[in-house]
Amino acid sequence: MRPWRRALEVYRDRRMLAIVCMGFSSGLPLLLVFSTLSYWLREAGVSRTAIGLFVLVGISYSFKFVWSPFIDRLPIPFLTRRLGRRRSWALAIQIPLMVAIFALGSTDPKTDLAATALFAVIVAFLSASQDIVIDAYRIELLRPEEQGAGAAATQWGYRIGTLAASTGVFDAAQFGGWRFAYTIMAALMFVGIAAVLLTREPVVPAAALRQPGGTRGERIAVWIRTAIIDPFLDFMQRRAWAAILVLIVLYKLGEALAGTMSNTLYQELGFAKDEVGNIGKIVGLVATLSGVAIGGALVARLGLFRALLIAGALQMLGNLLYIALLLAGHNDVMLAASIFGENFTGGMASAAFVAYLSSLCNIAFTATQYALFSSLAAVPARFLSAPSGWLVDQFNWIPFFLLATLACLPSLLLLVWLKRHAGIDAPAAALPAE
Repeated sequence: MRPWRRALEVYRDRRMLAIVCMGFSSGLPLLLVFSTLSYWLREAGVSRTAIGLFVLVGISYSFKFVWSPFIDRLPIPFLTRRLGRRRSWALAIQIPLMVAIFALGSTDPKTDLAATALFAVIVAFLSASQDIVIDAYRIELLRPEEQGAGAAATQWGYRIGTLAASTGVFDAAQFGGWRFAYTIMAALMFVGIAAVLLTREPVVPAAALRQPGGTRGERIAVWIRTAIIDPFLDFMQRRAWAAILVLIVLYKLGEALAGTMSNTLYQELGFAKDEVGNIGKIVGLVATLSGVAIGGALVARLGLFRALLIAGALQMLGNLLYIALLLAGHNDVMLAASIFGENFTGGMASAAFVAYLSSLCNIAFTATQYALFSSLAAVPARFLSAPSGWLVDQFNWIPFFLLATLACLPSLLLLVWLKRHAGIDAPAAALPAE
């Protein structure tokens, strides 16, 4: 037990508390422009068609890698010299994000839906931009062997943030209305702001921050190459880089396929909204937080490859719990077991996966490369899981969940292949070759 105790002791580091707070600040805005906002819009009498179109306000999350080079490399006048590269950008984004959340809550979708949509777009853009900074901050703040615990700490904060933006918002709106609820959420952004102010700037080798010399045109050309082209060329110099990208896309595919249809399954089995909500809120949160903590410890104790393989295999088996629930029917105990198992194994896999994505980043291009990897990792949830309802209609529930389980297998086989041909546990080089 002593090695495992040492692996868990990393969570006592005060940097982990800062990362939890930053994760909270990252998770808070997400649902405010998605499911929570959808509920508010429907209550205001907005049509289902218009509500469906509101999913497009979140397009920033899928394309944040496009502007990540600017956040990665450009200094902010006055602030960067005093606060550092990451802290200055974090504050420059978080303060306007706080204001934008308040402004979104001050709109009236009944009378001016366009204003609601505009501020939702602004919140989503600033939120995605904040994620770029926070992810880079976390990776640069921690040593390679601490990345698993850092991934878990991020997930802890993120899940608590999404809970505040769902259950917390509904409770606040019930008490004082939507404007009051969104004002509370805006004020909670101070958690992330305080974490940035009280945490040191990550130490980065001076060569990673070098500024080009020469004429204005030469400086612009060198900056474009360094900020935009070099991050991608640097990654493409890795062995089996294309296979790594495929792994990033596939690793969470099976979970995304099954999870997309989980609420539909619960409804068809006759579970009431309060049953799903209460069990999911309590059991799901405890399971996820426990899973990400164990996943982070797995990385520290066993290394990335074995942690990814074990967590990925358990994640695959977790999908079979949906079949057990189908066979049990309307059974609250089995519902709780299914939600616990799916969230626990998914949390383990998420912690190991985030640690792996972090290990792929070259510290000279942290924000740009992680933004690209995280955008690719979101592909299963946003795009590849779209046919899940059609698959259920064609094959029914049990074959669908068996298919979702098998969809986890290619990533595990690819993981073993990459271990043999490209290595998994070795972190990226500190700087690109000159």
